[in-house]
Amino acid sequence: MAVLDRIRNVVGSQGMITDPRDLEPYVVDWRGFYHGATPAVVRPADAAQVAAVVKICAETGTAIVPQGGNTGMCGAATPSAAGDQIVLNLGRMNRIREVDALNSTITVEAGCILANIQQAAHEADRLFPLSLGAEGSCHIGGNLATNAGGVNVLRYGNTRDLTLGLEVVLPDGCVWDGLRGLRKDNTGYDLKQIFVGSEGTLGIITAAVLKLFPRPRAAVTALLAVPDPAAAVALLGLLRGECGDRVSVFELISRLCVELVLQHIPDTRDPFPGGHPWYVLAELTDVGGQGALRESFERGMALALERGLARDAVIAEAEAHKRAIWRMREASPEASRAEGMLYRHDVSVAVSKVPDFIAAARTALERAYPGVRIICFGHLGDGNVHYNAFVPGRQRDDPAAREATDVNRLVHDVVHRFGGSFSAEHGIGQSRRGELAYYKSGVELELMRALKRTLDPRNIMNPGKVLPE
Repeated sequence: MAVLDRIRNVVGSQGMITDPRDLEPYVVDWRGFYHGATPAVVRPADAAQVAAVVKICAETGTAIVPQGGNTGMCGAATPSAAGDQIVLNLGRMNRIREVDALNSTITVEAGCILANIQQAAHEADRLFPLSLGAEGSCHIGGNLATNAGGVNVLRYGNTRDLTLGLEVVLPDGCVWDGLRGLRKDNTGYDLKQIFVGSEGTLGIITAAVLKLFPRPRAAVTALLAVPDPAAAVALLGLLRGECGDRVSVFELISRLCVELVLQHIPDTRDPFPGGHPWYVLAELTDVGGQGALRESFERGMALALERGLARDAVIAEAEAHKRAIWRMREASPEASRAEGMLYRHDVSVAVSKVPDFIAAARTALERAYPGVRIICFGHLGDGNVHYNAFVPGRQRDDPAAREATDVNRLVHDVVHRFGGSFSAEHGIGQSRRGELAYYKSGVELELMRALKRTLDPRNIMNPGKVLPE
């Protein structure tokens, strides 16, 4: 294949994988749901090589699938089964170019693992707050491409909010150098925001300037038992009133999530005797002293118990206790997978509407599917809940059950009725293109298509992703 020979001349033999046995990890998505094919995985060493490879692909009409750590949830980094798309994996581009502690910024290449960026910030006495379950393997380029969320969005915002500048290789092979660590830059369109969340369909992010924050010196982690989601929302308001923006994490967990964790995850135990219908995992951090932060939280917790917003509470007194509390939340997806076939929904509504959404979606599901079991957990502080369902009689090994969209459409209809989003933090990729076509307005879709046509007229950047046909 002549185009591969040209690309090999750019990246060298160490920058190209063609052996079918070695290609497998790059052509299957993290969930094992999508299986593609590719003639080669290209692994450039720097932005100049990325640009040269893209230029060759633009000249020959060869489609490119940008890929980071391949930990996405919607198949955005998986090539099609046709075998005519190359995978461009940025894992070799993993340098931290600069840490500017005085400007509170860090400049990193797209292949940097998120946990390594967190560690580099820590060593500079700063915090990079993006944190999610795959942080030990996901790449920051993928986080940027999907506008990743995670547990700290309540206080620090999602990836879009943490980004000051980008370096991007455009679909014609040109490089846009927008690596500016400025908080104020009012010189026209904010071009970086076009590429954050675009899932590799408009260009390839090769580097970024990211915001850092003062490193917290104090932290309080607690698990609270609450009567219902409405009480949890009221509790969030109370804690923010008492503690201000020191509330960094506020996670909602249903009782069934806890039961599944206890059943499927070793070395876990029920946090409260007798059980409660709902729980909140709250974490507060501060650059000040531990005593003042603890006092502030305990004052808020006492008010919550007095007003009936919480029924019980436990504060982590040691690191092991903190890890055990977090395990209840972090193990929920793993425990759910162990239980069987699950319809997953990554949705968001306004925080104030979360309780009504949960109730309305439950009513609709129970009416349509008697015996349904609902697994609800997620980032209540920013309105993003993972609202998942086990439907009786549906098994993972049944292709018809796996491909059915009736449950998803029912839940997403309720989300739409509440003015929410059917994809809060996982993106669109391959799996949610139908929903995008169904729920987005014609005006929005045409604006997106116009942008795609302008930047990528030959449609070589991650075709078949995000935009519906």
